[in-house]
Amino acid sequence: MITFFDMFAGIGGFRAGLERVGGFKCVGYCEIDPHAAKSYRVIFNTKGEHYYNDATTIDTRTLPNFDLLTAGFPCQAFSIAGKRQGFDDTRGTLFFDIARVVAEKRPKYILLENVPGLLNHDRGKTYKTILGTLSQLGYHVEWQVLNSKDFGVPQSRRRLYIIGYTDDRCSGKVFPIRRASTNNLKQLIGGAQGYRVYDTDGLSATLISNGGGVGAKTGLYFVGMCKQSKVTQNARAIISRYNAGITNHKDLNSGVLEVFIDLCEQSKTTQHARTITANYRNVMSNFGRKSSGLLQNGRIRRLTPRECLRLQGFEETQIDKILTITSDHQAYRQAGNAVTVNVITAIGQKIKEMVILNDR
Repeated sequence: MITFFDMFAGIGGFRAGLERVGGFKCVGYCEIDPHAAKSYRVIFNTKGEHYYNDATTIDTRTLPNFDLLTAGFPCQAFSIAGKRQGFDDTRGTLFFDIARVVAEKRPKYILLENVPGLLNHDRGKTYKTILGTLSQLGYHVEWQVLNSKDFGVPQSRRRLYIIGYTDDRCSGKVFPIRRASTNNLKQLIGGAQGYRVYDTDGLSATLISNGGGVGAKTGLYFVGMCKQSKVTQNARAIISRYNAGITNHKDLNSGVLEVFIDLCEQSKTTQHARTITANYRNVMSNFGRKSSGLLQNGRIRRLTPRECLRLQGFEETQIDKILTITSDHQAYRQAGNAVTVNVITAIGQKIKEMVILNDR
């Protein structure tokens, strides 16, 4: 049995992936966000495990020994989407809390996750510092950038995975991992993030955590009723009379309303739909009646919290439990912050095979 400590645990992407492999046992976890920690506890049996709510105050004297440390340490300080302050950002310095725990507990293996921007942050100096720190602690390090789309989930999400080990025999036994990608992200309408519109036949855009659920964080997708229809800047004339039915006029009926969803509190539901402007930049705008309707069929919509959690590889039973205890806003944030379960399963399988081989 390979024991591990789940640091910066989030809602448990590392744990879900390793438990799916089998042969891994968690001895404790650390997560500062109370909402994420609550979701973690509802989907895993944490009875008897050590819990720490702040990585900076972990008392390693109370922590059992373990074989593997896993950590998706905060990436905002290194992401190209942020200000990229690195170690000048307090979130960036949390890496050194990983180093402190590693120095005091001496696990055989380390598995870390972060954004690919960490590799070239500050012209590579930040990553050089990380590698130098781990080397001083006696760890050999290998790394690879993997995309979630290559591991059975329809999401384009590139992340850097780092494996550290103290035994030279581990060299080359985990990375590289090669997977063939068959799908691509299909962009229908360009623009800045939050205004781009994607095709549901392609991959999902990378999930982002902060902001919770608006198009800028989960992507906007065009859902059409007939394949012949084209995405345009403005919607075609739409017949929404309840008894109109589906006729052979495909373009006319490609946007028939089954349910009229109003975004403007002052607007009223009528038998006939008002003229709807579907300019992608105004889908979630504040122009009251002008953009007050979303189409149930033939529409641009964002991902739901359940879909976001599915894109990260969580099982339906786990998603059910999370959505029972948390708000949509928190569910979006938790999905965006999570590590993709399927990727960890693939890495965990390689780690397990490596350990078995070295123990022979």
